[in-house]
Amino acid sequence: MLEIGRTIVSLDILEKQFLCDLLKCKGACCVEGDSGAPVTVEEAKAIEEAYPEVQAYISEAHQAEIKAQGFAVIDFEGDLVTPLVENQQCVYTYEEKGILKCGIEKAYLEGKTKFRKPVSCHLFPIRITEYKRFDAVNYQQIDICKPGRQCGKSEKLPLYVFLKEPLIRKYGEEWYGQLSYAAENYFAQK
Repeated sequence: MLEIGRTIVSLDILEKQFLCDLLKCKGACCVEGDSGAPVTVEEAKAIEEAYPEVQAYISEAHQAEIKAQGFAVIDFEGDLVTPLVENQQCVYTYEEKGILKCGIEKAYLEGKTKFRKPVSCHLFPIRITEYKRFDAVNYQQIDICKPGRQCGKSEKLPLYVFLKEPLIRKYGEEWYGQLSYAAENYFAQK
């Protein structure tokens, strides 16, 4: 474990290699799991503000679910999450060539909104657990991401490098610089 600021970072973040392979996983992270993607209250508001642009990318069935459930819901564990369609697929997804993608992110990438997507989605397969005194930053190794592990290994791409942008989004440039420095020293000593 590494301690950086108010975070405790699992060494898996440095050691594991990863690169999403959407052609093989088909966006399974938007379907798998017990509930929707974790969101903050601020992110739920940002989704609501971006929704007029986002709805153009999602189906009428998904739009109906958002109308019925709202932009975010409380799950069975008491966490604020994105709503699901039929208790499976995130309502903000759409299918393109057999791959599930995020309508929120599509609107962002097309310059129609300033909100990219929930940081929990952007960071996946890194999961953050917030405690009173620190955040635990861990790698969630699950079966649906096996293609990402294989792709990352073939490209020799460390997880923390693959997820540089969302890690900076969450913790800032200075924090990421400290993580990179720690990684360099960690591998130099091996």
